[in-house]
Amino acid sequence: MSLPRPSTDDGRAALDTLLAEPTGALAAFDFDGTLAPIVDDPRTSAPFPGIVERLADLAGRVGSVAVVTGRPAATAVRLGKLDRVPGITVLGHYGAERWTDGRVLSADPPPGVELVRRELPGLLDSVGAPEGTWIEDKGRSLAVHTRRTADPDGALALLAQPLAALAERAELRVEPGRMVIELRPQGVDKGAALTDLVRSTRARTVLYAGDDLGDLPAFDAVADLRAHGVAGLTVCSSSDEVTAVAEAADLVVPGPAGLCDLLADLTAAIRAPGA
Repeated sequence: MSLPRPSTDDGRAALDTLLAEPTGALAAFDFDGTLAPIVDDPRTSAPFPGIVERLADLAGRVGSVAVVTGRPAATAVRLGKLDRVPGITVLGHYGAERWTDGRVLSADPPPGVELVRRELPGLLDSVGAPEGTWIEDKGRSLAVHTRRTADPDGALALLAQPLAALAERAELRVEPGRMVIELRPQGVDKGAALTDLVRSTRARTVLYAGDDLGDLPAFDAVADLRAHGVAGLTVCSSSDEVTAVAEAADLVVPGPAGLCDLLADLTAAIRAPGA
């Protein structure tokens, strides 16, 4: 397959720069919905077949490869077997954790997380959360999933205001996603995490791929980095559930399968003479 071209001038310029100077590039990726298909139970998530091998191939050709996820960093590494990718950095909890070389560095979570942990089950009971609603405890945050309910969108609408009120009382922020609402600490997001990673790696080009609303701050960070001389390319792993990310992206691929193909094409283009 031939390497697809971004639909925007900035995206095309960034891709050309990446191909011309791959060792100056950072390639960063969301996990769920991007490297791994969305599943009903995120505890059973697994990367799209072959995509981690494609990441490993790319890691040998570009300056840095990273995963930026809302999951705990060690969980993403375990589920994705990401330690197979040479030199990879995994930023978990939207950048509050950093996994490199088998070690996780992080600060203690704020006290509001424990408050939510105590009160969330009772809150769901009190508002009549439908059967199939369940809580995912991520350690530094808690997420309420509705994908297993009979009406996931209706369940989200029912829970949105009570969860927002609980988050405000706990001094946390609400992060909406694909059939999920997460309550997590303020002051961290994928945009800040990506910006810090670009600066620490001294990348001259950045590629970021994501699929959900939580990835939009990273897209915004790419736009800001462009204004400071870093070429940037945003890629959407598209779905029917979220359209805002595709509308904001320079390049859209059909889900994790499409991203897997893109990684293969990108690595082949870097290898090609004159690329």
